[in-house]
Amino acid sequence: TYSSSYILSLCKMNMSDIISCFNENAVNVSHSSCSSYSNNACISPSVTPSTQNSVSSVYKTTLSNQKQLLITVTWCKSHSNQGLNVTFGEENNNPLAPSFRLNTNSRFFRKKKGSKMLESEDSKVEVFWDLSKAKYGTGPEPVEGFYVAILVDAEIGLALGEDVTKKFKTKTLLGNVSLLSRREHCSGNAVYATKAQFCDTGTRHDILIRCSGENEGLKAPALSVCIDKKTVIRVKRLQWNFRGNHTIFVDGLLVDLLWDVHNWFFNPASGYAVFMFRTRSGLDSRLWLEEKIAQKDKDRVEFSLLIYAYKNT
Repeated sequence: TYSSSYILSLCKMNMSDIISCFNENAVNVSHSSCSSYSNNACISPSVTPSTQNSVSSVYKTTLSNQKQLLITVTWCKSHSNQGLNVTFGEENNNPLAPSFRLNTNSRFFRKKKGSKMLESEDSKVEVFWDLSKAKYGTGPEPVEGFYVAILVDAEIGLALGEDVTKKFKTKTLLGNVSLLSRREHCSGNAVYATKAQFCDTGTRHDILIRCSGENEGLKAPALSVCIDKKTVIRVKRLQWNFRGNHTIFVDGLLVDLLWDVHNWFFNPASGYAVFMFRTRSGLDSRLWLEEKIAQKDKDRVEFSLLIYAYKNT
């Protein structure tokens, strides 16, 4: 639940105060003052963030015949393997839904370029990929020099990487595509860095999450969350405040930030922390978890980022 001080601060704000906080390129915490966040960076340049092991992105594409399709693209990486998996529809909802997996061995893709036809009851699905010149950063996703294209009934339903419209000149151009959610699995120390775009028209923001401890001169563990090197939240006495929520403004949107680090302290052998970001429309006082039971506009697109953080003991 929200604190009484937060709800009271919303009630005291008039519309001009709210609009002044909704700067398109600013990151603001949800208090009456837009300057309440810190400009201090979360970490020093010498600290290396944890490693991304897998990244899953869920896209909603609307084809020319108004048919909507959910496509989940998962990139994964380990010490010896690297892979790509594409599934269609809700996860675990239809085991007969078409899926595509690019097999891996000894750190290299077995087939770095090719195409594959997938079986589907009501559509013709084709996957085209070229990873032969792909370049990677620290995570499992390629950052340049690649493309993955998914065609549904000869229409480009999703294209990642390079511009593929010229490669498929006889195909219908890309339909309406929105990124609904992104799920990341990380492991290493208690520092996690990623990027997120909270709406289709927004910019990509640098997100950094850090858990500081007694070895840094603190009396108790503390949690800091930074967006574009601005500290938007700092949780003190984290061992006792291991679950909580906060609301920030990003690109003119309300974004709920929730954290659960219970397992870090009380189940370290098998546990992981979870950090969640999700956009929320309006000044509704409900948490986004409660919005699932509310009636929603089916055309409204909301974005969520879920981070599973494993900390090596």
